Amino acid sequence: MTHHHLTEEAKPSLAPTRQLTLRFSSTRRGARLARQLAVQQFTEWTGLTYDSDPARAVALATAELASNAVLHGSLPGRDFRLTLHLLPDRFRIEVTDTRPERLPPPVTPQPADETSGRGLLLVEVYADRWGHTVRDAYTKTVWAEVRLSITD
Repeated sequence: MTHHHLTEEAKPSLAPTRQLTLRFSSTRRGARLARQLAVQQFTEWTGLTYDSDPARAVALATAELASNAVLHGSLPGRDFRLTLHLLPDRFRIEVTDTRPERLPPPVTPQPADETSGRGLLLVEVYADRWGHTVRDAYTKTVWAEVRLSITD
């Protein structure tokens, strides 16, 4: 599996066959609900099971992106947005928050005794591609894509 961290959004080559966008409170509960919704939509749209490798990758990537939006990307009283896209060959997760000046740091391996800072490293491992986009002065979107099947 090839992994890429992209700083500019690479437009999906094909239009989404399905899309869903919802807002969540910038709380731990909001992040948890976003993860649960992403996995539910993924399994409903694809017919794959909750315990499939792609569903687990969707859960992990969504949990990390939503958690980062809550911890590092929120302003008081502002929600984060979760957008899910089902594309012909992949599932795209987008989390938009209100701190465009706080971009994701470069992914580097962490010492074994570190208790935090591994989340984006996990996204790097489980997502086929991920990156971030800043389209305006008020928001940024961090996204990850998971292939629907394992072909390696």
